[in-house]
Amino acid sequence: MAAAILRAALRRSRPAAAALLHHRPLPSSRSLPPLPSLGRSSLLSRFPGSAGFGYSTVADESTAPVKPKGKARKNPMKQSRFDFTKVDAALLPTVILVGRPNVGKSALFNRFIRRREALVYNTPGDHVTRDIREGVAKLGDLRFRVLDSAGLETAATSGSILARTADMTGNVLARSQFAIFLIDVRDGLQPLDLEVGQWLRRHASGIHTIVAMNKSESLDEHGVLTAAAGEAHRLGFGDPVAISAETGLGMAELYETLRPLFEDYMFQLTNNGLNQDDPTSEAETEAHEGDESKLPLQLAIVGRPNVGKSTLLNTLLQEQRVLVGPEAGLTRDSIRTQFQFDNRTVYLVDTAGWMERSGKEKGPASLSVVQSRKNLMRAHIVALVLDGEKIAKSKSSMNHPEVLIARQAIEEGRGLVVIVNKMDLLRENQPLFDKVIDAVPKEIQTVIPQVTGIPVVFMSALEGRGRIAVMRQVIDTYEKWCLRLSTSRLNRWLRKVMSRHSWKDSATQPKVKYFTQVKARPPTFVAFMSGKVQLSDTDIRFLTKSLKEDFDIGGIPIRVVQRSIPRKETVKSNSRNTGPRINTRMRTDKRTTVCEPTTS
Repeated sequence: MAAAILRAALRRSRPAAAALLHHRPLPSSRSLPPLPSLGRSSLLSRFPGSAGFGYSTVADESTAPVKPKGKARKNPMKQSRFDFTKVDAALLPTVILVGRPNVGKSALFNRFIRRREALVYNTPGDHVTRDIREGVAKLGDLRFRVLDSAGLETAATSGSILARTADMTGNVLARSQFAIFLIDVRDGLQPLDLEVGQWLRRHASGIHTIVAMNKSESLDEHGVLTAAAGEAHRLGFGDPVAISAETGLGMAELYETLRPLFEDYMFQLTNNGLNQDDPTSEAETEAHEGDESKLPLQLAIVGRPNVGKSTLLNTLLQEQRVLVGPEAGLTRDSIRTQFQFDNRTVYLVDTAGWMERSGKEKGPASLSVVQSRKNLMRAHIVALVLDGEKIAKSKSSMNHPEVLIARQAIEEGRGLVVIVNKMDLLRENQPLFDKVIDAVPKEIQTVIPQVTGIPVVFMSALEGRGRIAVMRQVIDTYEKWCLRLSTSRLNRWLRKVMSRHSWKDSATQPKVKYFTQVKARPPTFVAFMSGKVQLSDTDIRFLTKSLKEDFDIGGIPIRVVQRSIPRKETVKSNSRNTGPRINTRMRTDKRTTVCEPTTS
């Protein structure tokens, strides 16, 4: 109460209250005796509710040392006693971000991982995030795994999208050690926040929960944060931390809160006999440096909406990792996850449904289209998923958007695998089943003639049939995509190929000096020409086809370019003399002859 009266007096510029805080006597004949010191420590001991939010008294400002003018320097964070940069990612502490919808969980996730990966859009009446997104966070010298979850609504109807996202969030709580409970400080503590807090105590009783008051960048004055902190204590998770995921405010305070918790967790791991370093993974990385085909594989699952992409990802992972359902356009974020197959690391990316860009997309739908195209560029192998049931009902196997996906993947030099899903729906009609299996490879070869032998896999993601066939075909395509051939082997092959090719005239036959591979991923070859005659488009197609047949690298894009070797200019014999040349000029008369040397 006394602190509130003093602040009110200062705002009204009353000299009496200011004199009390500055310990100066009043300008009157009867001066008051000096009061005891009311520094920051004594005020905080009397009024602990005002601590931790950047408030200071006039006495603190008067006794504080004067800072030099100029650009303010940031207060450096304390260094952790544990080196988190040397810890394997699987052993790092896991933090899950929870809260009601539209409180800034995805924005804080992007700040933690230091890139804009999760979709962020202001939709109070809708939910942008629907799946669990995972990444490695960096906060100062701390490293930890962070999970971005969907907004929780405890009153969601059973079987609805919100109820399914809440169930998925509850499932991933089992592999989390810490939770950051976000609330919107501008809206105050809502009834839904209290319900989410009760839900956390019910489902995550063994998880250490930290309350973060987000969106506090403009509310650090007039005691608003102090009042909000008092409300946040009603959640029962201790003192809250005021942050701003958008501007980075409060990250130092959040670091100081998380650092001792993470250090205790890592010391417990080391005491239990787990090493912080992972020598096995380092040895594997060093062993695979020379062989590019053993490096981690980036696989993007693309296709039109509601063809079974998310179901395929869950089938490959053998767990319910992403949200699935009969609703079209259910996936919005491109979800990236990691798993092991045959001692190989595979990064799977489930993209949103690929739609034709009409310019009418608004909100999260427009962001999903852009994000899907970006993930297509980053992938090594692209798995194009088709709907077998729609193929059986229509006259063509691929419509316009799917043809665009396939052609763009080939033009970007990516490996392509076509997966025909939902074949379990055609099992009862055997003639139609056989017709689809026969028609799809032929039509793919027709619409994409520049690449022959594109692999096609028929499967049922819902039943799990064809899962191993899909992964084996993906790895086989990836190994071809990473193939490297020696120059000596290529030149021996070139002599045989040039001899069996029918040339119209030997005089017009191009002369290939040598043939070499300059890069892999995709395989790129260069033919060095020594004559004036260049390889025609027909000749390049012949060499490309021969490479695919003789070295069994069909189904991937191959690039063949040609370069001319410039002729060496004849070097004059006297061009080597770099010194001055001496000429002798003769001058004669009738009696004598005189030689005068001249320098030119």
